Amino acid sequence: MIRVVMPAHLRTLASFHGEVQLEVQGTVTVRTVLDALEAQFPMLRGTIREHVTQERRPFLRFFACGEDLSHDSVDAPLPDAVASGAEPLLIIGAIAGG
Repeated sequence: MIRVVMPAHLRTLASFHGEVQLEVQGTVTVRTVLDALEAQFPMLRGTIREHVTQERRPFLRFFACGEDLSHDSVDAPLPDAVASGAEPLLIIGAIAGG
């Protein structure tokens, strides 16, 4: 089971509380996790990544095991701790301003 933690506004849109647990087939990557997330919660399509380009939306970041994965390839395998469910994939809203 892959664990995903998301910002409150996305949890509200998908009508759930806490973290999501997903089954991901094959290699666990950001892309496969987002595919599984959008399959389970279709209302999230287009909120985390663009519909057409599948690029990450601005002001959202991906973190796992204390590392920012936002600029890594979405097809790079996630850390073993995420793939095993020991650690969650965090989808965090970035804060802009100064």
